[in-house]
Amino acid sequence: MNDLTDNLLENKFPSLTNYLQLKNEIKQVATLHKFKKGEIILREGQFIKAIPLLISGLVKVYKEDEVQGEVLLYYIEAGESCVMSMTALIKNEASKVKAVIEQDAEILVVPAAEALNISHKYPVWNGFIYDLFSSKYDDLLSVITTLTFSNKDSRLLNYLQKQVELKGTRLIQKTHLEIGFDLGSSREVISRLLKKLESEGKVELLHGKIKVLF
Repeated sequence: MNDLTDNLLENKFPSLTNYLQLKNEIKQVATLHKFKKGEIILREGQFIKAIPLLISGLVKVYKEDEVQGEVLLYYIEAGESCVMSMTALIKNEASKVKAVIEQDAEILVVPAAEALNISHKYPVWNGFIYDLFSSKYDDLLSVITTLTFSNKDSRLLNYLQKQVELKGTRLIQKTHLEIGFDLGSSREVISRLLKKLESEGKVELLHGKIKVLF
């Protein structure tokens, strides 16, 4: 690992790199990889081969459902990892989710065997995973509440608001089909709902983009 990657690791994962021995072990086993938007880095039913530490970009994690289709569970942001991957690795189970690159990403990849070894040796690593699990658990509860109790208008509004928060812009570059996949709905339903929101002055529909006004 070069000095630049070393600095990236320290900047994005301070809770891990403050512990010198753990930092050095991650530096020895991790490799930096670049991924393009749309690349699938984990498939449902696949056994875990590595644990990702996201340096930059954005990853979305889905659950495939026969009724809803693909349902967006949560995002992995810079400075985070995939808690469901770590859980599957510890239990030696196949993944129950799919992970796709949402924005071009740089990821430090820790081989599965090394990640397990680190989890056995360093409590601070487990603390990092537990804190992350707590954060994503809240996201999952929000998804369940939205799917169970919210109407489709509210689901779409919550989704757009989350996109603004994640990407730091009110101009969302998403097609109606992509939003439909994320919300387990159809392109036609999403288009109808967006037209309704536009008539209410909450969004402006552009070519391949949506400007959020609320």
